[in-house]
Amino acid sequence: MAEKNIEIKGVDPLLVFGMNDTNLTLLQKAFPIKIFARGNKLMLDGDETSIRQIDSIIGEVLLTINQKGNISEDDIQTLINIEILGKRPAAEKITADSVILFKKNGIIKPRSANQEKYYRSTLKNDIVFGIGPAGTGKTYIAVAIAVAALRNHDVQRIILTRPAVEAGESLGFLPGDLKEKIEPYLAPLYDALMDMLSMEKVTAYTEQRVIEVLPLAYMRGRTLNNAYVILDEAQNTTSMQMKMFLTRLGANSKAIITGDITQIDIPDKAHSGLIEAKNILQNIDGIDFVYFEPKDIVRHRLVKEIIKAYNNLNGATE
Repeated sequence: MAEKNIEIKGVDPLLVFGMNDTNLTLLQKAFPIKIFARGNKLMLDGDETSIRQIDSIIGEVLLTINQKGNISEDDIQTLINIEILGKRPAAEKITADSVILFKKNGIIKPRSANQEKYYRSTLKNDIVFGIGPAGTGKTYIAVAIAVAALRNHDVQRIILTRPAVEAGESLGFLPGDLKEKIEPYLAPLYDALMDMLSMEKVTAYTEQRVIEVLPLAYMRGRTLNNAYVILDEAQNTTSMQMKMFLTRLGANSKAIITGDITQIDIPDKAHSGLIEAKNILQNIDGIDFVYFEPKDIVRHRLVKEIIKAYNNLNGATE
């Protein structure tokens, strides 16, 4: 016999349980298992195989509710039948705790072992560094984790930041007003947000300052409470910038720092704030470092081959 608790996040638990727990009754009739609902949690008590099957069904229930806005008893019975007959390949199974964020058009979940490690680390630690090559999902997964925390009311706001330009954020030579100068450097962060939230929601959140996307220089002097803070392109920070960023964290706040130490653009590459942090913060409880590899690349299949080719070139010429 085994036990497992499943926390229902991102949707109304009553939609999952059904009116008078009718959905849970259907599950208990189909599997030799006891299910107890408490608040937004389900407590499962039964054999390990049945618990895995129920966990998979609940994951599909959450996905269905996020896509349709509701779920019927017929939907529940269909999911039960699919699970019992084993028609769904194991690689396609979704469980409640394997999904980072439910979107209207699908889900965001780890797609590699290191992405899984990265996600799990953010649940256990207040500061997590994700270090590795482009295309491994460091920034995208980080934004998804922050959006999920906001949706689940674990934090009250999200702060997304990155160094604005390569050489110490010298924006003066660029054309346009300040907003026009900095927007191109923040576009990747907006791209991730737009994939997870509607444009209307992003606009409303930014106007209300629930979500802020800003250059790193604008973080000075702030104390960020009840926030999820993400620093992107951290390899292009100086030592002082990294220290400034890390010391902005206030009560009930968490941070993710992402970067690629092979793509340092600041003049003094040896004194990258990311490299220094990697060297001096390794043994602090509550801070973790997760390293990505080319095999973790989840963009177009050619991206992995392109990065491999350039790495081979650099190795041959150095």
